[in-house]
Amino acid sequence: MGRPIAFFEVVSSDHERAQAFYRDLFDWRVAADPEMGGYGLVDTGAGEQAVGGGIGPSMQPGDTGVKVYVQVDDLDAYLDRAEALGGERLVPPTDLPGDFGRFAVFADPDGNQVGLWA
Repeated sequence: MGRPIAFFEVVSSDHERAQAFYRDLFDWRVAADPEMGGYGLVDTGAGEQAVGGGIGPSMQPGDTGVKVYVQVDDLDAYLDRAEALGGERLVPPTDLPGDFGRFAVFADPDGNQVGLWA
């Protein structure tokens, strides 16, 4: 069985503009959290089974863009597997605040960044 998309993220050098753009375009609700640097969790309004997301500020050069997060059961195993298939580990397993679990990021052989979430 395949692994589901669990989360999406938009990272921008002007996250407030990006939050307003997507909010106004798709009628999404964006709850920005000042304690998280203005990162905003997104409620698409599409129901409880919808994939949630976030829109936040760029933290380092090259991290802007749209990223999907795939739900996995073992971050390290999937990072190792990505590397074996020609990908590159970018962000090691990292704890998220609260009870949101952990995440990691790799680049596929074309340089597309993909997140993992456990």
